[in-house]
Amino acid sequence: MKSTIIRNVMTVLLALFSLHVSAQTFSYNGLKYNLNRNTVKVIGKDPNSFVINTNVTIPSSIEYGGKQYSVTSIGDQAFNGSDLTSVTIGNNVTSIGQEAFKGCSGLTSVNIGDNVTSIGQSAFYGCNELTSVNIPNSVKYIEEATFYNCSGLTSVTIGNNVTSIGKEAFKGCSGLTSVTIPNSVKSIEQSAFSGCTSLTSVTIPNRVESIGESAFSGCSGLTSVTIPNRVTYIEEATFYGCI
Repeated sequence: MKSTIIRNVMTVLLALFSLHVSAQTFSYNGLKYNLNRNTVKVIGKDPNSFVINTNVTIPSSIEYGGKQYSVTSIGDQAFNGSDLTSVTIGNNVTSIGQEAFKGCSGLTSVNIGDNVTSIGQSAFYGCNELTSVNIPNSVKYIEEATFYNCSGLTSVTIGNNVTSIGKEAFKGCSGLTSVTIPNSVKSIEQSAFSGCTSLTSVTIPNRVESIGESAFSGCSGLTSVTIPNRVTYIEEATFYGCI
């Protein structure tokens, strides 16, 4: 009986210790990280740090407690509303969380690492000083409202493995004059480019099968559109207000 109680207590203590190790938060060079076993996630700027940094480089790896850890992700809302002006994302980062840079109104440049596979919903929502974005080939989906209302965005390069441009992905990007949609894209979702008033021409690639409702509505500067043979149905209000 006594040995059973001891085993149960030890099991609980080991579980608590494991939980502590796998979810430890610490600061390094002005940023806060969350340690999860063998990797770390960036969870934001350290408000108590003496490092004043608006030009942030998220490293590929960092050393903590005498051990090297890969930085593999940026957490949800990590830099939401912060004073960042530029961001360079390391090549070990594979995911950018939802609303990670939402409302960073002073952000003018972002360099997305070559191994990022997912960019979360509304990740750059309202970054209206952002002028250009290069979405690497590693990314497969552009999520809902990723660049919503980035009114200063003038050019976008979309990687060759993106298969879907999500709902409202570039909605309200009124400064966007050109966008190259790669042949990998199969669907353009609802309101994806709605309100891109400076967009003058669009070539929709041959693999696209569906164009969502209001996808290009309000693109008042649009003068030419090429639609491939695979498209069998154009949704309601797709080109509404393209005067």
